[in-house]
Amino acid sequence: MIDAVEREFPWIVVEQVDRVAAACTTFQHPVALILVDIALVKEAEEASGRILRSHPNALAAVIQPNDKVLAAPLAAVAASPLFRSVLPMDFRLDIWLSIIRLMLCGGEYFPPGTPLQSRGNNNDDTLSTYHRYASPVQRERNMAELTMRETQILEMVARGLQNKLIAVEFGLSEHTVKVHLHNIIRKLGVHNRTEAAARFRNFTATAGAL
Repeated sequence: MIDAVEREFPWIVVEQVDRVAAACTTFQHPVALILVDIALVKEAEEASGRILRSHPNALAAVIQPNDKVLAAPLAAVAASPLFRSVLPMDFRLDIWLSIIRLMLCGGEYFPPGTPLQSRGNNNDDTLSTYHRYASPVQRERNMAELTMRETQILEMVARGLQNKLIAVEFGLSEHTVKVHLHNIIRKLGVHNRTEAAARFRNFTATAGAL
């Protein structure tokens, strides 16, 4: 699986450690995704504070083994302050890699039928849950709300360009780019530019397949 990830995402460096304590440190490159074996879930939960401080921008997911009998209750995982996703290991490779891609972009994934538990009653949680499971038609409508300039900027973000380079590309100030990004994030109902970029890539991939 590691070979498949490195082939599919050549810009990704995969590192394995056999102890949770070894993950509570700074690596050479920023960590985007932490996958935890089911046997280490309890230990990782106990060290969640150190993990989050070491890798504040990383998404953590539990690896759900092929043998579902060994899997931890997914409802408890969904309510965890550390884990935001579950990575099933019984999917076809292409689907499995698509889930990895989603997680690398900051998106969350739970297998169908997972009894998700609320992490709070604030509006942000309600909004994120709604948009995570919004229908393709609703996602298309959200994308259609973007102006031409917002769509152009979102495309640059999806290509990995930072605000300064986007500003130069369109002859704008960085402040104006930030304002556009704020509007994009609000219209799409996502939390940040990473999720907005993931939504754009998914939308264009779907449009190209139609």
